Amino acid sequence: MTETDPRRMTIDIWSDVMCPWCAIGYGQLQKALGQLEGEIEADIRWHAFELNPDMPESGEEQAAHIQRKYNRTAEEGAAVRSQMRSIAEGAGVSLDYEGEGEAPPAMMWNTFAAHCLLTWALETAGPEKQTELKLALFRAHFNERRNIGQRDVLLDVAESVGLDRAGALAALNDMELAQRVRAEERKAWDLNISGVPAMVVEGKFMIPGAQPPETYVNVLRRVAEKTEA
Repeated sequence: MTETDPRRMTIDIWSDVMCPWCAIGYGQLQKALGQLEGEIEADIRWHAFELNPDMPESGEEQAAHIQRKYNRTAEEGAAVRSQMRSIAEGAGVSLDYEGEGEAPPAMMWNTFAAHCLLTWALETAGPEKQTELKLALFRAHFNERRNIGQRDVLLDVAESVGLDRAGALAALNDMELAQRVRAEERKAWDLNISGVPAMVVEGKFMIPGAQPPETYVNVLRRVAEKTEA
């Protein structure tokens, strides 16, 4: 490696597909990596974390879910969503419905099958394609308000980023793959990850939550210094 070669790092992100802060955190991380261009490059891998593992197939309306889970009033929930959208805008992330016609209700869905698909994408197509799938799932959930708990929706999204539909279907039926995803979820708890996003740099330096770009810049530079060969 020459002096001009950027330092390459692995960033493992524990995340849920319907976590808005995960989308925001990734947007902020990308801004940070843009500032570090030529200095640090990252291989990003996504890992399973379910915010609502007991969510039924029928789902739950988002505002009602947040009020119930976090004991907030409707007004408090609306204020939090407004603040979150402002931060998302600064991160270059849209959480708003962008389809045609009147927006469907914002819902929460069971995401275990989506995590299985993401793990399969990483194992068979690599981290870049997995990230492409992750971002497509974010779009499907936030911007298109599709039911990403449904198999047909998941298969459509996988196919839209160039993944094999038959292979994706086989992955959703693979019990061994499901066990690996459960193991990923258990590893999160072993790492004391109780909320997402949680980014682990080079396997040992954790950055919890969605941080401003400058925080990611500073942490990644410090990690580069500490792990310099």
